[in-house]
Amino acid sequence: MSDRARVVTVSTRASSGVYADTSGPVIAAGLTELGFEVGPPVVVPDGAAVGEALRAAVADGVAVVITTGGTGLTPHDHTPEETRPVLDRELPALAAAVARYGADHGVPTALLSRGLAGVAGQTLIVNLPGSRGGARDGMTVLAPVLQHAVSQLRGGDH
Repeated sequence: MSDRARVVTVSTRASSGVYADTSGPVIAAGLTELGFEVGPPVVVPDGAAVGEALRAAVADGVAVVITTGGTGLTPHDHTPEETRPVLDRELPALAAAVARYGADHGVPTALLSRGLAGVAGQTLIVNLPGSRGGARDGMTVLAPVLQHAVSQLRGGDH
């Protein structure tokens, strides 16, 4: 049986049907390609619903949760603030690598992302930007390390 992963799209407008989620499916496809069992993205509004979705995923024993959206500077972007209390340990180098990749590949504003990465119990949680490009770039950074991270969280060797 493959490890389970969950995508949480953070967008008040997408959650209310104003427009379709476009970044969540990019991440779900990337996780599927890596061998994870992934359902459709969970779409939630900005705010407390993000923390609730993260806690539910951890309680469900999901190996990896990747959020998309809510990591910028607007007054409505609160994904990092909702993520931090869920985490037991942060992985700042992983979050920094995601931002650096975007900046190094022609998106200087990627450095404005406040996304976090860390561990809650045996679940790896990573915040990615809400754009399709940011989601794609984030998956490029995460792809080589996700399976190893999951193995380590389950007690595997370095």
